[in-house]
Amino acid sequence: MIRFLNSITPFLLFCLVILLFPRIIKGQQYCLGTTYAPNSTYHTNLIRLLSSLSSNAIRSNGFYNTTVGQNSDNTVYGLFLCRGDVTIAACDRCVSTAIKDITTPQKCPNTTQAVGWYRYECMIRYSDTYIFSVEDANPLGIFHNIANATDQRGFMKLVLDTLNAVAKQAAYGGGGKKFATKEVNYSYFQTIYSMVLCTPDLSPDDCYTCFRGLTAQYQTCCFGKIGGVVLAASCTVRYEVYPFYRITLPPPSPPPMLPPETPPNDRRKISGGIIMAIVVPTVIFILLVSLCFFCLIKRRAKKKDSSFPKQSDVDISSVESLQFDLDVIKSATNNFSPDNKLGQGGFGEVYKGILPGGQELAVKRLSISSKQGVEQFKNEVVTMAKLQHRNLVRLLGFCLDEEEKILIYEFLPKKSLDRFLFEPGNRGELNWSKRYKIIEGIVRGLLYLHEDSRLKIIHRDLKASNVLLDENWNPKISDFGMARIFGVDQSQADTSRVMGTYSYMAPEYAMHGQISVKSDIYSFGVLTLEIISGKKNTSFYISSCAEDLLSYAWKLWKKGTPLELLDPSLRDSYSRNQVIKCIHMSLLCVQESQAQRPTVQSILVMLGSDSVTLPDPEEPAFFVDHSGPNSNKPAIIDGNKSDQSTSGSVQWSVDKDPITDLYPR
Repeated sequence: MIRFLNSITPFLLFCLVILLFPRIIKGQQYCLGTTYAPNSTYHTNLIRLLSSLSSNAIRSNGFYNTTVGQNSDNTVYGLFLCRGDVTIAACDRCVSTAIKDITTPQKCPNTTQAVGWYRYECMIRYSDTYIFSVEDANPLGIFHNIANATDQRGFMKLVLDTLNAVAKQAAYGGGGKKFATKEVNYSYFQTIYSMVLCTPDLSPDDCYTCFRGLTAQYQTCCFGKIGGVVLAASCTVRYEVYPFYRITLPPPSPPPMLPPETPPNDRRKISGGIIMAIVVPTVIFILLVSLCFFCLIKRRAKKKDSSFPKQSDVDISSVESLQFDLDVIKSATNNFSPDNKLGQGGFGEVYKGILPGGQELAVKRLSISSKQGVEQFKNEVVTMAKLQHRNLVRLLGFCLDEEEKILIYEFLPKKSLDRFLFEPGNRGELNWSKRYKIIEGIVRGLLYLHEDSRLKIIHRDLKASNVLLDENWNPKISDFGMARIFGVDQSQADTSRVMGTYSYMAPEYAMHGQISVKSDIYSFGVLTLEIISGKKNTSFYISSCAEDLLSYAWKLWKKGTPLELLDPSLRDSYSRNQVIKCIHMSLLCVQESQAQRPTVQSILVMLGSDSVTLPDPEEPAFFVDHSGPNSNKPAIIDGNKSDQSTSGSVQWSVDKDPITDLYPR
């Protein structure tokens, strides 16, 4: 009887968990990049590439990548990856099905980049940019079970510890597939099944970094949930309370020798009667008890919002997997050698570091005199760990040891945008197509901060020096030390602490301390005008025009000669319609009225369409007609405040207003 109960209970719990879990999605696709013309060379190359992937699925070991095309504009890079426990035949079927699924007209019509999963067993990816051996840990899909664990904190700690262990095993364990699973007992009735998988072309360090980035997402998306999966282009992390992968069991032991039994006919009669009398009521009883148990759990979950811990409960241990030892950081930076120094900001110095495996880091060492305290530092780390987007600089870890407060970011070799915009020797490297790509990327990053992330974040210091560039000229917004986090329904806040770079500040923020998403929109408008003109807003009045950049752009617009604003180095090669559209959009962003400034979603629509009609802009904020004889400099808010754009940030009224409060969204 006891043996029977032990054997049937896990099965019943498994059935109930499946009932509570959302229906499995057969296919999950994410369409990225731009669009290509039907029947173009790129389209032909893509068809050839997908055919090659399909034909090699049966001959591969679960992973295959290839390239089709010679011209860089039409070259297609692609790969597939099957889970490490999937057989070759199943991998072949999965890849074929995924290719058919992702190429249906309703899924990713004419997009130059796409990533797709099928039943979480295989992944297909293609792109017009080089993707091999390049880590991409930006989360594309996050799904979780609807049920909560009874002890959410204890359950989540066990999940994160297990995922960290299995991530190290997959990345550094020596296996060619970079795939690992692990089972741990959570209770007598419950086992946690964990799995990680990354593309085998990644280095062990990149693979482990990818895992850590996705694992950090569970603090936001799935805290206390009994199952969750995070999908990225380079890796996947998943845990459940039921076996979702194939578990290799040891061979069964030989059956024990049995004593002589009663004649078969008599035993069959006795056993049949006993089993019918015991099994049926026992099964009904267990089902009723189990259903009552899970109903109680759901009832408790409704009474308590457990989607994320409250601010008072947030602890640095929730992201302890991102913590670096101080000795490791000192070794990577050669004990913070001046030769490794990359720059200095308002809160400290930035150094280049190299881990033993060769991975490059950007190490931001907050100065001892920094006003950012330990609690604010902890909250900022927890917040940054939740931000994962291709147009945001990625936090790899932190160090809080021996009075040191250190943030560790991905290293971007081209450094910041201002080096290419405002230094004459580098300006020629930024042609118009690169500048337009940078503008689009900044908009996508802002859209994530304002609308798509679980935290509604106002950056408050968007400027050229806070936009970093990777090797492919993709922009990444950085420096969230002044960011303000809003609640999901919050649209505006007031503060008596005005922080940021003066020449990028919206007037309502600089003069009245009013913060909103439109504050970032204003800063973006100023930044876009700088990208177009190649001139700083702060230093423009020094020129013979004797005006600030916004005033100059407005005058040219009213005269009907907006193209005169364009950087002279671009005059031989640019898109006239794109330049005019960007100037028009920028002038809409820097209008004095918050209500008249566009939202980040509408800006994205403006950039992506040539048929959208833009409204006429009003005069920019701070616009002053300098045509008078006594007007020789731009209007400013407070003549006693000097611009600090070259040295970091300004702060002329200080209070205890926090810049890193957590409001779950």
